[in-house]
This record gives sequence, C-alpha cells and structure tokens, in this order.
Amino acid sequence: MSLVGLLLELKPLLADPDANFERVAELLERHQNLAEYEVARFYAGRAFVEPVGKLLRSEDPRERLRGVRIVPLIFARGNAAQHLRRMVKDADNTVAGAARAAVKTLGLADVAPPDRRASAPRFASPTARGGWNPTGWIFGLFRSQYVFRRGATATRTPPKFDVPALKSRADVAKLVGVETGVLPALMRPGTGKGSGYVEFEIPKRTGGLRKISAPRVRLKGVQRAILREILAKLPVHPAAHGFIEERSTLTNATPHVGAAVVVHIDIEDFFPTVHYRRVLGFFLRHYDEKVATTLAGLTTHRAKLPDGTVVWPGALPQGAPTSPALANLVCRRLDARLDALARKTGATYTRYADDLTFSFRDPPARLGRFLWWVNAILQQEGFAENVKKRRIMRKGNRQRVTGLVVDQKPSIPREERRRFKAILSNCRRHGVASQARGKADFPAWLRGYAAYVRMVHPELGAKWQREVEEILSK
Repeated sequence: MSLVGLLLELKPLLADPDANFERVAELLERHQNLAEYEVARFYAGRAFVEPVGKLLRSEDPRERLRGVRIVPLIFARGNAAQHLRRMVKDADNTVAGAARAAVKTLGLADVAPPDRRASAPRFASPTARGGWNPTGWIFGLFRSQYVFRRGATATRTPPKFDVPALKSRADVAKLVGVETGVLPALMRPGTGKGSGYVEFEIPKRTGGLRKISAPRVRLKGVQRAILREILAKLPVHPAAHGFIEERSTLTNATPHVGAAVVVHIDIEDFFPTVHYRRVLGFFLRHYDEKVATTLAGLTTHRAKLPDGTVVWPGALPQGAPTSPALANLVCRRLDARLDALARKTGATYTRYADDLTFSFRDPPARLGRFLWWVNAILQQEGFAENVKKRRIMRKGNRQRVTGLVVDQKPSIPREERRRFKAILSNCRRHGVASQARGKADFPAWLRGYAAYVRMVHPELGAKWQREVEEILSK
C-alpha cells in the first residue's frame, strides 16, 4: 500500500479513534516500512493524543499495555519519550517491561539523571548504565544487575525504632485485635460482599470525580491499630507537613512567606502510585517477609474490574486511615532528594500530601533547569508531575500555598473570609438551614471552618467560634 492509500484508509477511522483504535494500530504496524511512514504517524498522532492518554491512565493494566504498545507507532520519538518515561515504572510488571522494551526499540537518547548505583561509563551511549541517558529512568529497579561503586554498600542496617516486635501473622493479629483466621478475609479484593472496602465518588474542587475506597468498620479498626502502634512511631522527613501531628497547612505555608518566586507542583495520582510492592519494601525494613506481607496486604487495596479481573498489585486506598502516613514514610527519600536540590539552588521545599512547594528568596537564574531536575527526581522515585497544575507565582502577584496567601504573612484569602462572614450573617437572619446548600452536616462545617480560621487568624477565629456557638444554640 502506498502512503496515499494508507492515509485514505486512515481518514474515516480517525473520525472515531476510540472505536477504531485496534484497526488504526494494525494498519500502522503493518506499514512501518513505508519510506513516508512519518507522515502517516503524524497524521494519526494528532487524533490519538487523548485516547492514548486515557489508556495510559487506566486502572486496568491491560488497557495501559495497549497504550504502551501503540505509543511507538503513533508518536515521534520526542513525544513517545514523554509517555514512556513514566510507564517504565508502572505497577504492573508486564506494562513496565513493554515500556522499557519500547524505549530500547526506539533508541531514545533523552538526558536523564544517571543511576548512581553504577559507575560512570567510559563511552557515552543511550544504553550505558550509569550515564546521562534513559537508563536513569529505572533507578531503584534490578538491583542485582548493577556493579556498585567502590566503597558503596549494597545494604545497610536500618536504624532501630520503638515499634512492636512482630515475628508472625499471629503477632500481627494480636496487635490489631482480631483472630489470625480473620486476616485473609480483610485482604479480599474488590468491594463486594465479604470484602473490606466500599467505594464511592466525590466531586473534586477542580472538577471531575475522585474515587474513595473506604474500609469497612472492622478493617478500619485494624488499620487504626497499625497506624497507632507502628506508623505513628516512625519519623517522616521534616519537609512533610500533611497528616502529621502538630503540622498543618499553616506550617507548610509559613516557610514560603515573602519569597520572590513560589513554585507549586502537583503529583498525579499520588495514593494509587504507591502500590503494594512499595509498601512491602517499606515494611521489610522493619519486619521479616511474613509480617511485612501481612501488614502490606492490610493497608493496600486490590480493585476488581467489572469483568471480575483483580488488579495486581494493590495500592494505597484513598479513604484508609493508614494511607497518608504510609505515603509520607514511603516518600522519605523523595523528600530528602528534593530538599537537597532546593538547598543547593537556594530554595525552600515543603510537601503537603501531593502538593510540592518550592520558594526562592531571590529570583532563580535558571528556573527551567530547576524544574527539569524536580521532574526527573519525581520520575526516578516512581511519581509523575501533573503538569497542568504547575503554578509559578512571582512577587507582586498573589502567592498561595495550600490555600493560604503568603505574600507578607500566612493568611486566608480575603474573599473567603468575607464569604464566611456573610454566611454567619445570613444564618442569624434566615436560620442555619437556609445556608446549608447541600452540606451533609452544616453545623459541623461551621465549627470546622471557624476552627480553621482560628489556626491562621487566632483573634478573628476565636470571635467567629463564639458566634457559631451562639447561632447554633438558637
């Protein structure tokens, strides 16, 4: 088939790329030897940006595998690299293997921070371990394949912490207050009868829906025991501020007050990215394999797809009491690397869950280069930046960090304070129910927001707390 014939056959198919995905992939794969193949690739690639993106973000690993396999057919090398670099560490081994094979097939030579476990190569090449090339994308994987530098140790003894000594599943069951035979049932996949979770969706502030996997009563009690007896006793990095006692959005925002430039970066799919094997690796630093697998199974969730397929490996569920603490602990090396990068470039770094904030007292000379390093470190640590949510806020414009304005001092935006003041006024005039507007427990919301204001603006918050109680008492 000639190029013209291929384009004519592709044209009607590209009108509905989702429905004709397989046929388009088949045509492109069959005609890769055409001298003008790049023209056909460009022609089809424009229509497939969104469909391929959906496939690569799918919960179903089979869909992600389809996406990875078509990326080299649809996109030029530069665009293909952008998609594949984040997939080489996919939670599913088959998907990750296909992505690494595609990187090798395309001969990608992107510059990436080297994998320091290996010595620098004598001659530069896209596949030389330890070089500034895509081999750096697999940092942390395939430990046995690397020759460590002289003087480096492959393992080290972890520091001792005041966590309970657990030697068996029976010890875990005793710690969390259930019988040993109950543990497997608490780790069942899905959300059907007999599983440990229920699922529902809530709207995001930025639009769309967020899936919540909430543990049922018995599993929630088990997870709270793990949080209380183990996770709460382990230190997190000082830069982490989310879901930590005596730290808050206020402590996260305060270090960035008065900065010349504030940069906000969001991690995409934060909890789902922390999968079972990462949680298992964390617990293996403190317990043997039997105990670690049990604890990891109790704190991660395996989804079940509509056709009954169980997604493996499981991941941290949004809604479990252990997920924020585990995410903070798993991110300890990420925080250490980003903090070191920030210090080296004269910046300050904090993280609140999936929100990363960097601030510069003086305008940085090479902000683009700094952001490249941040993005590269995120990839090496198994995360991906949500580029659409990146914000660069300069002095003279409003700078916000985790909802607080940090231009001169941490403060709640003026319009939000005015809105709450108007709500209190309307509650006095027309009654509390008139302002609920669909909020399930509006009195609790009033008390919570007033307490939040008191954390940031003590005098104003204390005044509003008194007003809220006066209004609710009537």
